[in-house]
Amino acid sequence: MSIRNFDKLFGPASIAVIGASSRADSVGGVLWRNIRRAGFKGQIWPVNPRHASLDGVAVAKDVAGLPGAPDLAVIATPPATVPGLVSELGARGTRAAVIITAGFGELGAEGKRLQQATLDAARPHLMRLVGPNCVGVMVPGAGLDASFSHIAPKSGNLAFVSQSGAMITAVLDWAAAREIGFSQVVSLGDMADVDFGDMLDFLAGDGRTRAILLYVEGLREARKFMSAARAAARVKPVLVVKVGRFAESAKAAASHTGALAGSDAVYDAAFRRAGMLRVGDMMELFDAVETLALTRPLRGERLTILTNGGGPGVLATDSLIGLGGHLALPSAGTLAKLNALLPPTWSHGNPVDIIGDADGKRYAAALSALLEDEGSDAILVMNCPTALGDAEDCARAVIETLAKDAPGGLGRPMVLTSWLGERTARAARELFERAKLPTYDTPDSAMRGFMHRVQYRRNQELLLQVPAAHADEFEPDIGRAREIVRRALEAKRDWLEIDEVSGLLAVYGIPFAAPALVADPDSAGQAAARLGFPVALKIRSPDLTHKSDVGGVVLDLRSAERVRDEAAQMLERIRARRPAARIDGFMVQPMIRRPDAVELIVGVATDSVFGPIVMFGHGGTAVEQLKDAAIELPPLNEALALAQMERTRVWRLLQAYRGRPAADIHGLARLLTRVAQLAADLGEVAELDLNPVLADSSGVIAVDARIRVAPSAKPAEARLSIRPYPREYEAEARLPSGIPIRLRPIRPEDEAKLIEFGSRMDPRDLRMRFFASVKGITPELAARLTQIDYARELALVALAADSDDGLGVVRIAADPDNVAAEFAVTVRTDWKKRGLGHLLLSRMIDIAAARGIGRLEGSVLRENAPMLELCVNLGFTFADDPHDPGIVRAVRALKS
Repeated sequence: MSIRNFDKLFGPASIAVIGASSRADSVGGVLWRNIRRAGFKGQIWPVNPRHASLDGVAVAKDVAGLPGAPDLAVIATPPATVPGLVSELGARGTRAAVIITAGFGELGAEGKRLQQATLDAARPHLMRLVGPNCVGVMVPGAGLDASFSHIAPKSGNLAFVSQSGAMITAVLDWAAAREIGFSQVVSLGDMADVDFGDMLDFLAGDGRTRAILLYVEGLREARKFMSAARAAARVKPVLVVKVGRFAESAKAAASHTGALAGSDAVYDAAFRRAGMLRVGDMMELFDAVETLALTRPLRGERLTILTNGGGPGVLATDSLIGLGGHLALPSAGTLAKLNALLPPTWSHGNPVDIIGDADGKRYAAALSALLEDEGSDAILVMNCPTALGDAEDCARAVIETLAKDAPGGLGRPMVLTSWLGERTARAARELFERAKLPTYDTPDSAMRGFMHRVQYRRNQELLLQVPAAHADEFEPDIGRAREIVRRALEAKRDWLEIDEVSGLLAVYGIPFAAPALVADPDSAGQAAARLGFPVALKIRSPDLTHKSDVGGVVLDLRSAERVRDEAAQMLERIRARRPAARIDGFMVQPMIRRPDAVELIVGVATDSVFGPIVMFGHGGTAVEQLKDAAIELPPLNEALALAQMERTRVWRLLQAYRGRPAADIHGLARLLTRVAQLAADLGEVAELDLNPVLADSSGVIAVDARIRVAPSAKPAEARLSIRPYPREYEAEARLPSGIPIRLRPIRPEDEAKLIEFGSRMDPRDLRMRFFASVKGITPELAARLTQIDYARELALVALAADSDDGLGVVRIAADPDNVAAEFAVTVRTDWKKRGLGHLLLSRMIDIAAARGIGRLEGSVLRENAPMLELCVNLGFTFADDPHDPGIVRAVRALKS
């Protein structure tokens, strides 16, 4: 991933328009006109062998005729000319190009050859390419409109990035009518070079951008995208519209963009894990970004509805429940306050209906009481027009109440408003807009807005989960597991034999009702007698994946004679239905008697974009008809596994109800994390099905299982779209005095440890680290420092060998190009002068070099003599900070 030379792409000092034209109806003509009218302050040089001048500007015949090397080139010439133009421009010093021309990767082998030739021409010069087959790039605040859009965007703080050029122009047209402005508008087209990952990296650090909006048709490099998306979503909202939700539209999307469209449910899982908010369409996209901008983060998900009309309150409730939301339950104290404040005919519950004659004073009193209710996380204030209450007066009362009564931060519920009607509600909505309060025309739209905030909160919580590959500290015998897979692949078998399946699941501690394997009906009867009755009988065949479909499964057999008879009849059935199928014998399994158990399915599949995925859902023979499943990306921990299960309908059946105890939820979560661990460790496991898995209060067990293997071109860890906790950096060490310590990467659960670490730091040492006077490490800062993306950040914590206390921390954060990484090191005050800082930083230097990072850089206060001495001892050089004379920049080049 790289944002190298993006300064030339989005802030050029000069632009060459290759293919500029005087024809108003040509792409070159529109490009020339748009760049000129946008108010670009730099040099603009047209290139076209057919023109001498355009609008009084001299036209170069070719690239060689340009008066200088343009920072940015915009190319609108036939496809065959593009590789040569890029080569010439790169040789002259151009470092960015927008290729408007279509006819590349989306049009077959010749187009793909031209696209690769263009990339090959750009690569030696580190030249960045947007497109081909795109509308262009727009930066309204910089006067840059390098596009052939029919309309220029207004300057604003939303960035919009789209694969589809048609969506760019449609959205700009829609936004212009609503006075919505943009910081950047980027049409990626075929994404030969610059892609969503690059744009997310750039926009995450762009001060002009408040929120990032994406229109996605397909992705190619999943880990690059996930790493960039997770980094961006930590600092600003990222919202996405992903098309191709159904097989037919996914196929259309692929043929349009040349993208490899993955399963839509997998994209859903990826967006959730990245902390992004997915919406259904472009209108919802802008509604959602406005809601996120005007509301504070939720402290929970419980909503109270305050209304002067019972019907709209019920309508809002129906919409909330239908969207998966939750009503708040007012406390007894709140109900007592409302009883004292409201007429006796009020609803005495939630929705809080304060009756149709409610005026501003009654709204204010009720809202003040509800704002103090700790059982409510958000309040929707609604108003229906009546002859007895003034809508505008009620709106002012709400605004004034919020201004004087409510504390800031997460200490008060989030407030939304919905004034129904049109003519009487217009003035009230304008008041809310001026007060920066979210307001909606209908209860349905208000509920969608609230649930946008709820889903965003849920996804942000998933973003903070950073599980290890071995999440529950279980250590399987990976060597044994790999040997089982290796033998199957050497034998040219796709599906593991049942004894191999049983062995592999045992390695990972996955509970499984292992069968007896027999060759013929007589042996089946004998095995059943040994196991005890009742038993299940199943055919063994490498050609019969779904055994029950061909009569290859019989359940609840209670005698050896019955087993022998059923086995003989099963052979006859299958030979009649599938005469070519190879028969290897039978499996005999003890019947698991759990009458209250829920049948589930747990599985692994391989997505073409995101690699291994883990599925959980309602299982049994009707699994495909039930269509109740949730998908997650490995690795998993218990929190992620629980969140995955909660997204299914069958989750409710796993809870206690009508005297039936709850199923073993933690056992299920453990099974999911172990299956995810298997998928993370064994890159050759292409498919795994545990169906059914029986779950009840006594435990969890898989009754049937099948595993398909295939050679993998990538190491197992490289197939994962999210880099797991890097256990390989765990180590034991000794200080010069001989004191033993442990080093390991920091984890999210170290948040409390880091806060304790800060409480034991001298205030001066904290100032040396954070360049400001701070009183310890706040929970918010601790969360940011412990919840990191291991693909681009790493922090090692030093722990006391005997107490597990935090003694010191060293961290690096690499740029997207891996050219440089910022470093920082902190040692607890009472552990200074023992060689711990030297140990930590030297260890991190080795790791950074091994990861291919070019250099380490860090800021050090000039007065921090011990840190400067440490840097000298470890080979750093120093330079003045250009912005602060009190700071020194320490730099060390690395060799991998």
